[in-house]
Amino acid sequence: MDGFRWFADESVLGFGKLLARQRQDVLYPGHPLLPSVPLGALDIEWMPMVADLDLVAFHRDRKIRTRPLEVLQYREHGLRSIWFGGKRDLSSADQVSLALRHWAKIEEAVHAQGAGPWSLTLTSHGVRDLPWRPLP
Repeated sequence: MDGFRWFADESVLGFGKLLARQRQDVLYPGHPLLPSVPLGALDIEWMPMVADLDLVAFHRDRKIRTRPLEVLQYREHGLRSIWFGGKRDLSSADQVSLALRHWAKIEEAVHAQGAGPWSLTLTSHGVRDLPWRPLP
């Protein structure tokens, strides 16, 4: 999938659709160019596909980095992700605004992190490394 760099999981579907209107390199569940990830796909189903396509996933799922099956997907496929952090949920438009405000920092962090697995958090303060629980 040449030209695509970003994936918004279903937990931030509105964000993904709005961002895709502004950028041509964004995919999300149910996107016509990504039929292998339909709406309702489980995390353990989309994670390997997204990682194998070398996309960076945006999400809001607090537990995706701690559930054993999801952590296994991170490890086995080298998933790279950005979690919308913060104490309150943002609207989709506010998530887009936040991401665009920090886009240069996001790009810099993605480049610095290199190959996965890794996870970052995006808050109003910027972007930082977000440790995930390795398997025992």
